[in-house]
Amino acid sequence: MARAQRRQVRARRLLGGLIAVAITLIPACRETSDETVAPVHITPADAPAPVDTAPPEALRVRVLRSYPHDKDAFTQGLIWHDGAMFESTGQYGRSSLRKVRLEDGKVLAQRELDPGFFGEGLARVDAQLIQLTWRSGLALVSDLATLEKRRTLAYRGEGWGLCFDGTALVMSDGSSILEFRDAETMEIVRELSVLKNGHPVSRLNELECVGSEIYANIWQSNEILRIDSNTGRVTASIDAGGLLTRIESARADVLNGIAYKPDSKTFLLTGKLWPQLFEVELVPR
Repeated sequence: MARAQRRQVRARRLLGGLIAVAITLIPACRETSDETVAPVHITPADAPAPVDTAPPEALRVRVLRSYPHDKDAFTQGLIWHDGAMFESTGQYGRSSLRKVRLEDGKVLAQRELDPGFFGEGLARVDAQLIQLTWRSGLALVSDLATLEKRRTLAYRGEGWGLCFDGTALVMSDGSSILEFRDAETMEIVRELSVLKNGHPVSRLNELECVGSEIYANIWQSNEILRIDSNTGRVTASIDAGGLLTRIESARADVLNGIAYKPDSKTFLLTGKLWPQLFEVELVPR
């Protein structure tokens, strides 16, 4: 037999053997296919949601009124409630919790924090004020009427901004992640990644909750973000620059302090060591 013919015979024998093996294995595969190789069907509901990269609305602030503000107050948190402002100030040895009259900036009541605490964000939960500390890992719970400290709540990480959405405390730590925490225990309930044009936004600082939206200062900038609290998407970028004169800016620190006035649907804005506080509305840029 010629060499070419012998190769063809060997090839046919090998092919026949493989077919026989395959036929033998098919029943076993059928018996276990439901458990081991079941196909995965991805329905639209199961598929990961696409990242919303739509550009945020471009807004700016329009000043309606300005008010005096303590130029020595290193503002970290700001709240408007029942016709008065409540303010948290920072720096070691100078931190405080204050009740302030808006019209003339007069401090109506004040409690100094322990010199070892650096005051940060502030939120109201019913008849209590909850004030963060920067690196002490403690939230100070105080009486709304008297500002007296009632208790402390422990948490991990740095405390920056804080607001209350009616259900949970929303807390920032300078990253792009907002933490939703139980108001009674400070335990984390959920986390929210903040995205602008599909990209994480870091340096989130002072916060204000307004309905299903969160307003956040970006530290060391004049930008305020409006964030969807359900998705984390930045729905508006607000330019709050140019509020102080050049002379005022030379002594002042960064913009920091947002409070919403629901009766007029306006915002109160100030900053660290700012001599003025501004009532503004948001308009298209």
